[in-house]
Amino acid sequence: MLMRCILAENRKLHGAVIWLVFLVVPIISALYGTVNFLQNLGLLTFDWYNLWTQHTLFYTLFFFAPMVGVYAAYLWRLEHLGHNWNLIMAAPVRRSYVFLAKFLVVAKMTLLTQGWVFLLYLLAGKLWARLPGWPPAMIVIWLLRGVLGSLGVIAFELLLAMIIRSFAVPVLVGLAGGVSGMLAASRGFALLWPFALMQAGMNSNRKEDMLGGQFAPFVLACLIWAGVFLSLAAMLLRARDVRAE
Repeated sequence: MLMRCILAENRKLHGAVIWLVFLVVPIISALYGTVNFLQNLGLLTFDWYNLWTQHTLFYTLFFFAPMVGVYAAYLWRLEHLGHNWNLIMAAPVRRSYVFLAKFLVVAKMTLLTQGWVFLLYLLAGKLWARLPGWPPAMIVIWLLRGVLGSLGVIAFELLLAMIIRSFAVPVLVGLAGGVSGMLAASRGFALLWPFALMQAGMNSNRKEDMLGGQFAPFVLACLIWAGVFLSLAAMLLRARDVRAE
């Protein structure tokens, strides 16, 4: 049943407008990051690590969480039209599977987005900044850690989009979350706030590893935050099942 739900969510993405968001938003982020890198070479070393710090500064702070908000709001859009909630509640599947399928599809979109971000980073470094050599392998690890760190944000944004019938609210909350994540990470509380986990995983705006040997607690925090929001969504869906829309 879960696989059928996932296939249904994937069908929503065929020819969807959010692919434009997927393509354009990381390009804007990469442009800001590269320009900032080139304009601050008096302060920054001309290398791949410093280009990474500028790319992730803009991407994780201003762009990632709002983009996930768009993904989440789009996947809930059909359910919020008309009386489609009644159809969802009457479907012969677990209510939690509906949410979990959306969660897995947005996680897949996030993984693809990370791949696109890396490609833009590579192109910006080689073709625009003309950096020597190639990016260090650690960058790929940081990108994958960013996917893991994003799970709590994905679950939260989907929960918000499920409750509120609006594209704007998840996006604005995502923007506020990105700023709050930066503040939490700067004060050493990255593991205690879901929006900071993605920034810590990506090693945002840092050359030194933000996790500092705390990979296991980082993984645990990512799973806990995702689990909290997934459980809350399941509880709300069970409560919603007893009333009509």
